[in-house]
Amino acid sequence: MIVYNVTVNVDDDIHDEWLDWMKNIHIPEVMKAGGFIANRIAKVMVEEEAGTTYSIQYTAKNMHDLEEYQKNHAPALQAEHTNRYKGKFVAFRTLLKVVHEH
Repeated sequence: MIVYNVTVNVDDDIHDEWLDWMKNIHIPEVMKAGGFIANRIAKVMVEEEAGTTYSIQYTAKNMHDLEEYQKNHAPALQAEHTNRYKGKFVAFRTLLKVVHEH
């Protein structure tokens, strides 16, 4: 399995609205696009100088499913997020390959 991790630091002044939008609109749209079998939002437990940091994790069965999502759906969904919260967040993406689960 592949974990597509999006780490986002969001400004305090939009935090509550952003988190609600992520939970109720953005993540359901990502899941509806296909390719992922699970998702989770985790708060990164560090002291921040500014904002709050989250790890949004989407699980795909394989790289093919992830690549299909990235090619056909990610650009529009990421643009929607950027347009909505421009200048109010910083994000980076990481791919993880699950090598063992217990």
